[in-house]
Amino acid sequence: MAETAVESRKDSGKLEHNVREDSEYVRLVISDEPRVGDFDISQVQSRARIKAFIRWIKALIWCLVIATLVLVFLKWGVSFLFDKVLLPMMEWEATAFGRPVLSLVLTASLALFPVFLIPSGPSMWLAGMIFGYGIGFVIIMVGTTIGMVLPYLIGLVFRDRIHQWLKRWPQKASMIRLAGEGSWFHQFKVVAIFRVSPFPYTIFNYAIVVTSMRFWPYLWGSVSGMVPEAFIYIYSGRLIRTFADVKYGNYHLTTVEIIYNIISFIIAIVTTVAFTIYAKRALKELERAEATEEVPPSHQESHEMGKLPLERPKRAGLSSFSL
Repeated sequence: MAETAVESRKDSGKLEHNVREDSEYVRLVISDEPRVGDFDISQVQSRARIKAFIRWIKALIWCLVIATLVLVFLKWGVSFLFDKVLLPMMEWEATAFGRPVLSLVLTASLALFPVFLIPSGPSMWLAGMIFGYGIGFVIIMVGTTIGMVLPYLIGLVFRDRIHQWLKRWPQKASMIRLAGEGSWFHQFKVVAIFRVSPFPYTIFNYAIVVTSMRFWPYLWGSVSGMVPEAFIYIYSGRLIRTFADVKYGNYHLTTVEIIYNIISFIIAIVTTVAFTIYAKRALKELERAEATEEVPPSHQESHEMGKLPLERPKRAGLSSFSL
């Protein structure tokens, strides 16, 4: 019995020793794991810092490159632009056309260029350079209004083809469809936002006909959205004309005029950026509102294009405009 008791105590001692060893092993293993994790986290953090440093270096390099290009353009590009493009164009317009004929030419170009997807910005600049804020604004608004109505009427004739063409870009088509939904004021507001935003309005003029957009919200929203752009083009045209007069004429700017031009230029830049940011945010809100609709993922593309209904009669006259 004594031997059995001694052996049992030995076995219990061995077991306790093994448990202690196991506990020590477990403790060592558990204590080592966070160290490995901490090492991995430090590696990830160091890599993130290196990537951030590389991004900053790239951004600095791009800023230096852009600044160099701007300086080169200001040094040689502006002189070439004035000498070879703007000054000859201004002289040709001043001698080839009278002001009434030139106003008709600019109005016709603003009306016809959007039909052929040609940018009409140069014509707006010329209207501002030659006619100023009063007559220049009238020319721009009359020409651009006609240039927005003509593609709308042409698009009604080719509405089926435009609908098929938009199926290639369902995401853009869903954004355009948003302009045709809702009440009169909603359509007016969305069209004005599209005009202010960087979205190519020459394409928008044709694509809008496949939605439920009514004519009058489209027209007044387009006119309202073009007002800020018209003033910015007129101002930039007048500024170019001032630079041309200073460089090639006998005109000298006073200190007050220099300060005025600098302040007005800063205001024009800030206004343009503010309108662009506002329009982008408004379009993103519309996209988020569109995304909240319960659409099965497998049917998302067909659903988006299905919401571009062919409801308007295929007549290209004013009788087809629904109020």
